[in-house]
Amino acid sequence: MTALTTDELIAWVNETSRRWQAHLIAHPQVLELDCDIREGARVRDLVHHIVAVELRYAERLNDLPISSYDAVPNDTVDHLYDTHARAMALLQQAIAAPNTNWDEDLAFPTRSAGTLTARRRTIVVHMLMHSIRHYAQLGTIARHGGAAPDWLGDYLLMDLIRPTEG
Repeated sequence: MTALTTDELIAWVNETSRRWQAHLIAHPQVLELDCDIREGARVRDLVHHIVAVELRYAERLNDLPISSYDAVPNDTVDHLYDTHARAMALLQQAIAAPNTNWDEDLAFPTRSAGTLTARRRTIVVHMLMHSIRHYAQLGTIARHGGAAPDWLGDYLLMDLIRPTEG
């Protein structure tokens, strides 16, 4: 049995990202809430971290040069989510590559844990679950800041909605 496919996991991340983008546009004050996750000071820093990690892992999976964090814009919600869209397009490109060895180990430097080695397939799952994990944290911060999202982010509800692409 295959419990969850890569396409289903990508759809969950895309739907979650789409909803957060809309929520942050509707409630821009959330971006300025205090948030000390991943060396940040504000929610804006957390969202920047989410999309920057997505992009950097997608670049690794395509054997591209890795963007620096400073090169990833965080000035507007739309710019942040343009980075998400670019990362997901690169991820789809990597998945579509016909001769990818998903069991191949990649060694790569990280910002906080030194150099790590992981299989390509592990990187894909980590990349996507990393986003979901931080969005869950963001939900708590937004709720405490008076701007709770009006949806539940549980995967269980994915059968009840039709996720958008992109």
